[in-house]
Amino acid sequence: MTNSVAGETPDEEYPGSALGLPADGAGALATWGQRVTALVVDWAVAMLLAVLVTWGGVLSSTGPAKFATLVIFFLEKALLTGLTGSSLGQRLVGIGVTRTDGRPIPFGVAIVRTLMICVVIPAVVIGTDRRSLNDMLLRTVVVKRR
Repeated sequence: MTNSVAGETPDEEYPGSALGLPADGAGALATWGQRVTALVVDWAVAMLLAVLVTWGGVLSSTGPAKFATLVIFFLEKALLTGLTGSSLGQRLVGIGVTRTDGRPIPFGVAIVRTLMICVVIPAVVIGTDRRSLNDMLLRTVVVKRR
């Protein structure tokens, strides 16, 4: 007989346990709140830069300038994730991207992962371990840095 609460077992699984990640703290899966906050920050920064770069044309353009926010978002997220393991928004909320084995992601993986985020569909198909389709395909995971 165990001293656990009804319905719990000492080895109860949690999101990330199948990947060998800790339940909480550094290296644990990032929360949805952290991930969404990071995405909003990254998009807001990209939008602000697009407005500045296009002299406001991104807000009213029907030409190529209408894609400025997406292009800047892609560049910021791919470059910073490839170089540091975290985009600006991710760094601000204390999360980052690693391989499932804990190693840093290669630069090419950061580019493909960001491209899949920009396409949207792979990023919104979510598995039971809180990983999107792009993370499952590329064997990456978004974890807490602190």
